[in-house]
Amino acid sequence: MTPTTPNTIATPPPPGANKQLLPWLVAVAFFMESLDTTILNTAVPSISAALHVAPLSMKSVLASYTLALAVFIPISGWMADRFGTRRVFASAIGLFTLGSLLCGLAPNIDLLVACRLLQGCGGAMMVPVGRLTLVRTFAKSELIRTMSFVSIPALIAPMLGPVAGGLIVAYFHWRVIFFLNVPIGLLGLLMVYKHLPDYREEKTHPLDVVGLILFGAGVGLLSYVLEIFGDHALSATEMSMLLLTSLALLTGYWMHARILPYPLLELSLLKIRSFRAAVSGGFFTRLGIGGVPFLLPLLYQIGLGYTPVQSGLLIMPQAVGAMAIKASSPRIIRHFGYRGILISNTFIIGLLLLAFSSIHLHTPLWFILVLGLFYGGFTSLQYTCLNTLVYADTDEHQASSASSIASTGQQMSISFGVAAAGLTTALFIPHDTDSSIATIAGIHKAFYALGGLTILSTFVFSSLKASDGADVSGADEHSVPHGA
Repeated sequence: MTPTTPNTIATPPPPGANKQLLPWLVAVAFFMESLDTTILNTAVPSISAALHVAPLSMKSVLASYTLALAVFIPISGWMADRFGTRRVFASAIGLFTLGSLLCGLAPNIDLLVACRLLQGCGGAMMVPVGRLTLVRTFAKSELIRTMSFVSIPALIAPMLGPVAGGLIVAYFHWRVIFFLNVPIGLLGLLMVYKHLPDYREEKTHPLDVVGLILFGAGVGLLSYVLEIFGDHALSATEMSMLLLTSLALLTGYWMHARILPYPLLELSLLKIRSFRAAVSGGFFTRLGIGGVPFLLPLLYQIGLGYTPVQSGLLIMPQAVGAMAIKASSPRIIRHFGYRGILISNTFIIGLLLLAFSSIHLHTPLWFILVLGLFYGGFTSLQYTCLNTLVYADTDEHQASSASSIASTGQQMSISFGVAAAGLTTALFIPHDTDSSIATIAGIHKAFYALGGLTILSTFVFSSLKASDGADVSGADEHSVPHGA
C-alpha cells in the first residue's frame, strides 16, 4: 500500500477485502457516470413525446447532468479528506442510484431535471474520489496498470450510450434507461463496504465557501453555455453576456485563490511541470477526442445512411482497440517514457482524426472498422498516460486536490469538445440542404479542424523531460530512448 503522510488516517479495509477488486469497483462507477452523459441522446424524441414537451425542451435534461458534474467535482477532494473516501464514495453511489430511480419515476420534465441534478451530484463525486482511492491504495509503480484498466469505461461508455439508449427505447420503455442503474448501484454499495479502504485527513482546512461559489457558478455557467451552444433559444447577445459572466466569475476565483492559504483548488500545483503538462495537454487533446462521439454518429447516420444500431456497431471497434492495448500500456510507457509517448501518440491521434475525413459513401467497411480499432487503441494509451502523469510528482497531501483539478479539467474539455464539434459542423454544413454529400463534406471539414487542433497540442508536451514520471512508469534513463 502507498505510504501515507502523517496527517492521513488510513482505516484498515473491511475483513475479507480484496485489493484486486478495487479497480473493478471504481471502473464500474466510472462506467455508470460516463454512460449517463450520452445514453439519453437517442431517447430524446421518445421522452419528449411521453412527457408532452417539445424536443428542444429536453436540452435542460441533458444540460442539468453535466452542470451538476461541473459544479460538484471541485468540492470532491475536500469532501474525501474531511469525511473519508469510503463514506464519500458510498454517498456518491447512493445519490447517483437514488437520482436514477427518481428520474425513472419522474412524471414531468421539471422533476426529471431536478432528479438529473441529484444524479449528477453523485456522479461528480464518483470519478475524482475513485481515482484518489486508487492513488492512495496502489504504489506509484502500479498506477499505470491500474489506471489503464479503469480508464477503459470512459472510452467505452460514450460509444455504447447512444446505441443502448436506442435499443432500450425501441424494445422496452425510456424509463428503463434510468432503472438499469439501480441494481448496479446497490451492488456497488455492497462492494464499497466490503472492499473499499477508507482514507481521510486528520486535520482538514476550512472549506473555501467563497471559492466554491465563484468557481462553481463560473464553471457551471460556462458548462451551460457550452451545452446550449448552437441552439436558437438565446440570442447571440445573451449568449455573449452569459459567457462573459462565467469568465468574470472564474477570473474572480483565480484572484481569490492566489491570496487564500487553502483555496478550493490548489492552483499552485500547476507549477509542477508534469502536472501542468498532464492537465493542460489533456485539456487540448480532449477537445478533439471529445467531439468524436458527436461527429461519428452524424457521419454514419446522416451522411452514410446507416441506422442507429448499425452506426453503433461501426463505433464498437474503438472499444475493442481500447481493451486490446490495456495489457501492453505499462510496458510501452516504461520503454518510451511519458514525453516520447505523449508527443508521438497525440500526433498519431490527430492524424487518425484527419483520416476519418476520408470516409465517404463508397469507403470499404473494413477500412472504417480498422480505423476505429486503431483510434480506440491510441486513445486508450493517451488516457492512461494523462491519468497517471497527473500523480507522478504530487505527494499524498496534494493527491485530493490534484484529482479534483484533473477531473474538473477533463469534464470541461469534454464539454468544449462537443461544443467545438457542434460549432465546426454548423459552420461547414449548409442549413438549407438535405444532401448527404454536403453533409459528409461538412463533417469532413469538422474532422480537419479537430485533427489539426490535436496535432498542435503536441507542443504542450514538449515541455516535459524524458525522466518525468519515471517513478510511475518504472523507466530509468537507460530505458528511455535518447531525444524522447
